[in-house]
Order: sequence, then C-alpha cells, then structure tokens
Amino acid sequence: MTDTVIASRAVRGRRYQIDTDPSRLDIPLIHWFLAEYSHWARDIPLATLRRAIAHSLVFGLYRDGAQVGFARIVTDQATFAYLADVFVVPEERNAGLGRWLVEVILGYPPLQGLRRWLLVTKNAKSLYLRCGFAELSSDLSYLEQFDPTVYAPAGGLHGGDDHDPTANGDRRRRACRAAERHGAVRAYEAADRH
Repeated sequence: MTDTVIASRAVRGRRYQIDTDPSRLDIPLIHWFLAEYSHWARDIPLATLRRAIAHSLVFGLYRDGAQVGFARIVTDQATFAYLADVFVVPEERNAGLGRWLVEVILGYPPLQGLRRWLLVTKNAKSLYLRCGFAELSSDLSYLEQFDPTVYAPAGGLHGGDDHDPTANGDRRRRACRAAERHGAVRAYEAADRH
C-alpha cells in the first residue's frame, strides 16, 4: 500500500482500496453521483464540489483501481468532524462497502480523539447506527440555516442567482420577506439533508 491507501481488502474476488489522495479522485464520477443521483446535493455545481473537496479530507473507494465510492470529512482535526457526501455506486452496494468505508474513516489516525462527529442522513440511519453513531441527545437541538435554492440556475424553477456567492444574501432576504408575507415560520429538521 502507498502512504495514502489506508485500507485494502478483497470482496467477491475483487480488490478494494480506500485512498486519501485527492489527485486520484474521479471528479466527474463524484459530480455525476452527487448532482444527478443524490437527494442531498442535487444540482451541485462542479465548481462548488471542487471547492468542497479542496477544503475537506477525502476518502475514495476504489475497485481494481476504478472509483466506486466516496466520502469527505469537514473537520478542525482537534474537536469536531462532519461526515458528508458518503456514497457507493449502486452496482457495488450490498457488499458491506459503505460500512467498511465509514469504519475506516472513523479509525483514521488524524481523526482520533475528536469529541464530536456529526452527520445527517435521510435513508441510511441503520448503517450509521451500526458504525457507532447515535441519535442526538434529547437535551440537544440541531439547528441550521438551509437554502434549498442555492444550486438553482438563474431563471430556474427555484429562482437563484446563477451560483453567484455574493448574491446569497439577497436570495435569503427575498426568502425571509416571502415567508413573512405568508406568516410562515419554518423550522427545518435535519432528517433529509446531508
């Protein structure tokens, strides 16, 4: 194994590796999955994904050299880590690879001794429970600011500002004014956002 390959195993006669080398990532595959297939990052612009990867610890899952899965960690490497964008391509599922990927990440030496790990999932709760995650303590609240239109192109169904990060404040102000006009106060729950 190279310095960046942190785990390797055989499953059904194929060799799988988990590698932390960002230069090895198949960015088109990751973008396709997240933008087209995932529910949590649908329509994510490629530039946004590249920026997210550049500022994260990344973990590529490879079968015989071809990428088949991915996850990333947003962390200060001292107290906190957020597990995000975990996936295994559909044709590689049901072989325990997702659980293996998460368990390897949780055991990764630079991430040991953290006080808190977080993630958000809509439909993989049982996977993460098996990996040692638990529901939030009843005396804790999960709060967020969530903008479901941030990836929408200008003039699209949801509006948007053509992915201009400087326009984010205007979009939020418009959303708040619209909510006030309708007398709506919205609390978002974390159940379906990564």
